[in-house]
Amino acid sequence: MNKVNIEGLDALEKAIETLKTGGIVMHPTETCYGFAADIFNEKALKKLYELKGREFNKPVSILVSSFGMANEYGVFSEKAFEIANKYWPGPLSIVVPRTRNLPDHFNPGEKFVSIRFSSNDFCIGMIEEFGRPVTTTSANIAGNEPLYEVDLSQFGKMSDEINLVVNGGEINSVESSTIVKISGDDVEVLRQGEICV
Repeated sequence: MNKVNIEGLDALEKAIETLKTGGIVMHPTETCYGFAADIFNEKALKKLYELKGREFNKPVSILVSSFGMANEYGVFSEKAFEIANKYWPGPLSIVVPRTRNLPDHFNPGEKFVSIRFSSNDFCIGMIEEFGRPVTTTSANIAGNEPLYEVDLSQFGKMSDEINLVVNGGEINSVESSTIVKISGDDVEVLRQGEICV
C-alpha cells in the first residue's frame, strides 16, 4: 500500500496510475472517505466488493467530473437536469436510467445508475485526468460507519488490498450525501443527507 498527502505534487498522478492498473484508491470527498476503482475493469470491481465485504448484488455509484460526463452514462429527464443543475457539484447522488455506455459487468441487471458529481477538488481533478467515471462508495467495511479520517484498522489484513491512500486529513462533515431517484418528473428520496431536494 502506498500513502500520499493530498497536498503532494504527485498525489493526482499516483491516483491515476493506480486506477489505470486496476488498483483501489482511498480518497477524501466532501462528506467522507471513499473508494475509487475503474468501473470498466471487472477485476478491480470484484476486488472492491471483496475489500468492503459487500454483497455482489448491491449496486455501487459512479463519480463524474462534469454534467457532460454524467449525461454519457445516465438519461436525465428535465426534472433530473433541473435538480442536477441546482445542486451539482455537491453531496447529492442522482439515480437515473443508465445508458449503454456503462459496461455490462457494472451493476448487472440494474436499469438505473446512481451518479455523483462531488464538489471536492481532488475528486474532480482525479476524474478529469482519468477521463472516465470511477466507483464512489464509502471507504469502510459494509455495515460499518463511514470514515472521516485515515484509519485502516477495521480492514485488518484486507488493508493490503487498498493500493493507494490519499490523506486529506480529517473531514468535518457529519452528514452523508443525499440520494434521489428520478424517473421522468417523479422524485424519490432514497437517503436523506446534507442536501434537501
